[in-house]
Amino acid sequence: MAILNILKDGDETLRRHCRPVEKITPRITRLLDDMKATLHKANGVGLAAPQVGVLRRVCIVECEPGELIDLINPEIIEMSGEQEEVEGCLSVPGRWGITKRPAKVTVRALDRKGNSFTVNGEGLLARALCHEIDHLDGVIFYDKCVSMLSPDEIEEN
Repeated sequence: MAILNILKDGDETLRRHCRPVEKITPRITRLLDDMKATLHKANGVGLAAPQVGVLRRVCIVECEPGELIDLINPEIIEMSGEQEEVEGCLSVPGRWGITKRPAKVTVRALDRKGNSFTVNGEGLLARALCHEIDHLDGVIFYDKCVSMLSPDEIEEN
């Protein structure tokens, strides 16, 4: 597994819409493996393919250690409630903000073997799923911020 370069805010790739994965190939599974290694190295919760320069609808989320979720062609099929929490991004280091997200989501996706599955998320998992799926559409978390936090406010939270 390789550690990939995480693109930073300002790179136009982060604003592009990703294409669906038509066929799960060894290249896609290698991408998932490399994204996992990169996520762990960066101590993140989620990572989307455009953040590593690949414009495909692929992302991973790991809110709890050892509970990695690979998502290929994910789509939110149900959402409810609302939460406002602090959010940041590996592509936007040092910047944090309060975002408004659904409290609960259901996402349908394919796994690395091409099997369709759904995942239900609440709290942090719901936020992480929404955040990574947003990346696939060229949306960065601060586009949805209610307010950005100052360095002093970050330390308080």
